[in-house]
Parts: sequence; C-alpha cells; structure tokens
Amino acid sequence: MDVPDAGPRPGAAGDKATTRAYRSPLRASQAAETRAAIVAAARDLVITEGFTNTTVRKIADRAGVNIDTVYRSVGKKPEVLRVVIESALSGLPEAVPADQRDYVRRIADASSGREKLEIYAAAITEIQQRLAPIYTALADAARTDEQSSALWEEISRRRAANMRRFAADLRGTGQMRADIDDDTAADLIWSMNGTEYWVLLVEHRGWPPEKFRERLADTWCRLLLAEP
Repeated sequence: MDVPDAGPRPGAAGDKATTRAYRSPLRASQAAETRAAIVAAARDLVITEGFTNTTVRKIADRAGVNIDTVYRSVGKKPEVLRVVIESALSGLPEAVPADQRDYVRRIADASSGREKLEIYAAAITEIQQRLAPIYTALADAARTDEQSSALWEEISRRRAANMRRFAADLRGTGQMRADIDDDTAADLIWSMNGTEYWVLLVEHRGWPPEKFRERLADTWCRLLLAEP
C-alpha cells in the first residue's frame, strides 16, 4: 500500500530545496563579484593597452578566471567593452538605464532650470572622472576598428537624444531663453558634457574637478536661461 507523504524527511528533497535556497544568495554574490572583477580587469586593460589590444584572454588572466567564465558572466569581447563603458556611466559593474539613474531622477524632480543644470553639471563631473580615460581609448580605436567605431557612434547618438529630452525638460520650467530652440540648447549641452571638453580643461589646463563643475553649471545657466 502506498503511504501518503507526510512531508520532507531528513535527507529528502525538501532538505535539498532548503539547502539550495540558502546557497543561492551566496552564489549570486559570488557571481556578482566575478562579474565586477572581469569588468574592472577589462577597464584597466582598455586604459593601458587600448580597445584593440584588449583581448578576452588578457581580461580573463587579469581577473584571475578562465575564458569561459568571461563568456558566461559578461559575453564576448564587444559586449565586455560595452559593459566597461556602461559601468563607467553608471558607476556600477552593469548598465543602468538613464531614466533610472539617481541624478536623472533628481533633475526631473527639480523645479528650476538653474537647479536642473547644477545637478547635471555635478553628475557630469563625477562621471567624467570614471569615463574620460575609457572614452578616450574608445575614440582612438574608433579611427581604425569597425566595432569600436560602431560603439562610439551609438553612444554619441544616444547622448544627443538624451540631451534633446533634457532640453525639453528645461523648456518646461518656463525659464529658458526664448531665442534658443530646444535643438540648439541640446547641442550646446551635448558639446560641453563630452569627454573632449573635460580633457581640454581638466587634463590639459589643469582645472580641478570642482572648478570644472562650477564653471560648467554657470556657463550653461548664462547660455540657456533667461534673466530673472
């Protein structure tokens, strides 16, 4: 006669499920640490050796993992390099959509044009300290490498599109200059939030980041906002 199961017994499937449940957070943490190590290794290699010379083998060796782990955790070389760029933008070992980033939410919540521009200038200053060496390496590689060129163009287009949304948000405050249309405002912001502008002033002219932030916010406010 079959006896109805009265519940999990020692050593039965219930214990295995419980064990798996307890172990899964540890596995997830280990996987996140591995991914972060791979992204950090790729970032270091991109800065020191360039995009073209950064190989999956070198990334794996630098991160202390095997090649298959790089493929499983992040992907092939183009995806790894994309994640390096995205992590520099987000400050995390993974991509974060623009509308989910903290500073974007604070800009959306800000009521005045000046406050929005000051928040964005502070965010750009923080981001460029992570992004500038990587983006410079990408721009160099884009001159001769097709995949790097495609990634550079994609990021440039996406940044321009985001600036048009930002310009529309500024317009919504009622404080933008009437003689500047949204496309012009977006292009002005886009040109000055780029790595090239940061490199000229911070790396070549020796501006400290705090001065860059203050002058950037002030310039945007003078260019784009109507006088009180």
